[in-house]
This record gives sequence, C-alpha cells and structure tokens, in this order.
Amino acid sequence: MRDYANHTTNRAPDRDVAITDIKTCVVEGNFEWNLITIETDAGVTGIGEAYRGGGVPEIVEYTKRFLIGENPLDVERLFRRIIQEMSGHGGTTGKVVTAASGIEFALWDVAGKVLDVPIYQLLGGKFRDEVRIYADVHAGEAYQVEDGFTEYADEDAYTPEAYADAAAQVVDMGFTALKFDLDLPMDNDPDPYNGRVSNAAIQYKVDIVEAVREEIGDDVDLAFDCHWDYATESAKRLATKLEPYDLMWLEDPIPPENMRAQKEVTRSTSTPIATGENRFRVHELSELIYDHGVDIVTPDPSTVGGLAETKRIADRAEEQYMPLSPHNVTSPIGTMAMVHLGAAIPNFDVLEFHALEVDWWDDLHTRDEPLIEDGYIEVPETPGLGIELDESVAREHCLEGTDCF
Repeated sequence: MRDYANHTTNRAPDRDVAITDIKTCVVEGNFEWNLITIETDAGVTGIGEAYRGGGVPEIVEYTKRFLIGENPLDVERLFRRIIQEMSGHGGTTGKVVTAASGIEFALWDVAGKVLDVPIYQLLGGKFRDEVRIYADVHAGEAYQVEDGFTEYADEDAYTPEAYADAAAQVVDMGFTALKFDLDLPMDNDPDPYNGRVSNAAIQYKVDIVEAVREEIGDDVDLAFDCHWDYATESAKRLATKLEPYDLMWLEDPIPPENMRAQKEVTRSTSTPIATGENRFRVHELSELIYDHGVDIVTPDPSTVGGLAETKRIADRAEEQYMPLSPHNVTSPIGTMAMVHLGAAIPNFDVLEFHALEVDWWDDLHTRDEPLIEDGYIEVPETPGLGIELDESVAREHCLEGTDCF
C-alpha cells in the first residue's frame, strides 16, 4: 500500500506545523451541516464543512488516528492519505470522500492563515473579485426536508402562480439567477416506480416554467431541478418541451449512474443539461465531461473531494469549453470555501445558495454584514477562508443528541 505519511525532513521553521486536534459539529439548518475544525500547535484553527447527512462525524473522528501530528500545510498529500488509509473502508468513494472533503476545506483555511494569504491564492490566483450566486427557490411550502427525506406538500402549493410569486420575491432580493425543483407529486401517477411522466404532468411543468419566465423576463437566468426522477424517454420529452424558455439548465432529469442514458438525453435537446453532484472524485466525472454527457457540470466540492479535486474537474471541463457551476447546500462555511474556488477557476459560472429559509444563516459567521449582496459574494482578501465560525450560534443550533466542539 502506498504510504502518504510525511517523509519530508526539510521544512522552514515557521512552516513546521502540526495538527493537534480535529473536531466536528452537526448544525441543524435546513439540512444537517457537518462542520469541522482543525487545531494546530501554531495556534491556528481551520474551519471546514462536509456535505450534509449522517456518518461524517464518525469518519472524521477515525481520521484522527493518523492525521494528528501531520503537517496541515500538505493539503493534497493529507487528502490522499485519508483516501489511502481508508481504502479498505470503501474510501475511494462515498462518505469517506465526503468527510475528506470537509477536512480538506479546513486544511486550506489553516494553510491560508499560516501563510497569510486567502485560499484562492493557494489555488492559483484570482479570475474575479465577486462570485455570482443563484438562489435555490421553493414555491411556498412546496418542498421540505425532514429527517433526511423529502416530504411533499399539498397540491395547491405547486401552482404555476406560486412559482412565479416566489421567483419575483427572489429577483427583488437582487439575485440574477435562480432555480426551482420541477419534480412534483403528480409524477407518481399512474405509477410511482417506472419513471414515466404523463402528458398532463409534462404540460403542467411547462406551465410552471412559462409562468416563471413570464414573471422574471429573459434577463434573469432560470434553471430547474428534476432530482434524477425520470425515465430516459420522459426526460427527453420534457427537455424538448422546455426548449422555447431558454433555461440556464435542466438538472438531473435521469438517475446519475448510466452514462449512455445521460448522453442520450443531453444530445436529444437544445435545453442545456446539468449533472454531477452525485459523483465522487475526478475519475467519476471525467468520462461525463470528455464524452459531453452534460452541458454544465455541477460537482459538489463538499462531497466530490474538496477544492483541489474540484479544480481538477474544472480543468477537464475547460478543455471541453464547458462551464462548471458547483452544487452547494452548505452553511456559510462551506459556501465561502466554494467562493474561493469560484474565484480561482476560469470556467466557473454560478454558485448555488440553498438556505433562503434559514433566517439565521449569516449569524453562523462573525462578519457584521451579510455575505450575499445583490446576488453576489465578494471574494475575501483576508487570510484563509476569510470568515470565522461563531461557535455559540453553532452550539445553539447543534443537532439534538450530538455535541458541538
């Protein structure tokens, strides 16, 4: 087995740093946010965030067995060490990579603070001073997540008018790009299992898209997410019907596993198709990109392998003249890590924001001003991540039955 432990002996004293502890905190936002802190003997603490959901804190705790004492400045080597040390635990994909992604975010924060530069500088430099944000919007109470699973509301929450009203409110907040969920309870009639969508359900989706587009006009970018629900033929029919509305993209119309089916859908329509959030590391996205199985690639840095791994994916996408728009359902901590990534890659387009309903989202960091202003986040110039976690707020919203720091 390859040994990714530290075999170097030549290091300047001010960069001879060691990890002394790693801690986790699960915060209950609209999702369960897995926050991570890395403490060092230099008096510097880094903060990061892994993708939502269970199992991550336990994996992070396990990594302390071999990460304590390591030099946190070796960010990419330590990511590889996690993958290698846990390869027998399914560590080349899934939750191990997710946990490693959150640790990697925190390592970049430590490195930036020790070296006195923002994370984007460590990733290669800056292409833009601001990162554009798109808001993930729900029509009223049309979609909510409780205890990790989806619960649909009553049918009257899904009227085209409800979608249009929600869109108008978000545009008034300054956002120039937004996304709605387009999978609906009616998709399960007459059969909830086979993925086929009735003509009536497809027409209802068209009515929703038309109502939103008429409300916000052509100058606001508009996307819709289908959450991997449909059979290939239904996805193709839907995408074709939506061509007149000039969508930014139609996201995940079919399940993510089958590359041939993915290419079939993408090549059947002029509606741009987006996918990528379910895949892990560059290896699971390379074929998708090189074979143009997608028009816009949407990996989630907090689960795909971190910032450096997402940058590798972006490099492959740039070779194919393909934009990258990260999926993101994190707190301000993970979001700001992705802002640095957005600053550092040329083919970045827009970053998701998925917490409009969390009125204390900005309380979780210590800045006085909101991070998002008129649909943009300014790229920080302060060292590391550029924001600090308010641990008292994290503890206030700590997941019941768990400990926060």
